[in-house]
Amino acid sequence: MTRVLLRDAGFLFSVAKLKYLVLAGPTAVGKTEIAIRVAQALGTEIVGCDAFQIYQSLDILTAKPSFSQRTSTRHHLIGVLPLTELCDAHQYALLARQIVTELNRNGVVPLVVGGTGFYLQALEGAVPPLPAANSALRQELDRLSTAELLRDLENLDPVTSKRIDRQNRRRIVRALEVCVLSGKPFSASLQRTPTDPPLAAILLDRPRAELVVRIDRRVDAMFEQGVVDEVAAIGPIGSTALQTIGFQPIRSLIAGTLDERSCKELIKKQTRNYAKRQMTWFRRRQCRVIPAESSLDHLTSALDCSSRTAEAFVGGLISKSISP
Repeated sequence: MTRVLLRDAGFLFSVAKLKYLVLAGPTAVGKTEIAIRVAQALGTEIVGCDAFQIYQSLDILTAKPSFSQRTSTRHHLIGVLPLTELCDAHQYALLARQIVTELNRNGVVPLVVGGTGFYLQALEGAVPPLPAANSALRQELDRLSTAELLRDLENLDPVTSKRIDRQNRRRIVRALEVCVLSGKPFSASLQRTPTDPPLAAILLDRPRAELVVRIDRRVDAMFEQGVVDEVAAIGPIGSTALQTIGFQPIRSLIAGTLDERSCKELIKKQTRNYAKRQMTWFRRRQCRVIPAESSLDHLTSALDCSSRTAEAFVGGLISKSISP
């Protein structure tokens, strides 16, 4: 197995494109455990790509890698932002590109792991810089119902209105925010060819019935681990982190407007729907679909060709740099 390193070539990356691998998949497919095994086999580090694991706290609710897992394999962009800070795909891409660039300079091709497709798209450079989140506008939009938001989006950007996940309120709000702040349709910002696609991307998959069982078990385990107390201890929280699956139902449970059984069932349903949307998004991308139960050799071999491509790329630059 070729180790995913670009030895003695760190100085080249000031002019080189980003070099990284992607391991993607829906929630509860087993990304954390599999990614750690793959990263260790390839001798690399992990860069998180999860819209909610990027926040501090809510470790149980967001199913963050444990402390021991993060110490066994170095992780980046896990638990780094305060819950009050707003974050979108552009902000994530700025953070991730900085980390990937630094790792590349140190001779490392990292493994980007997650299930937030739009963040991955932004990392690829397929999403141009968008207006930063505006707290005042967000508060105004948050007062509207989802139906009202969709009506406004249809008026400002009919293309996005037809394509957007109508159950994803966070994404609807962001699309409207971009329309208002930029004065242009949100869809216009997405018509861009990726400038830094991954060397390779694999998509972990499981049979739907198996994934549903794993989701149900995860939600039950969260309650056993104390997720209600975790949510109860949270103070101020921003509109992005507020969209974490399960946060609102648990707050309703704490307030006494929802019983525990109904709360669990609602979270399971929301998570199943989210996993379905994730798979739909990723299947439209050029990802190699691999069963999550595949052997480590099979998983790493799917990415091994990329390490050879990276080393060939660096070798080519070195040859050019020393040629007369």
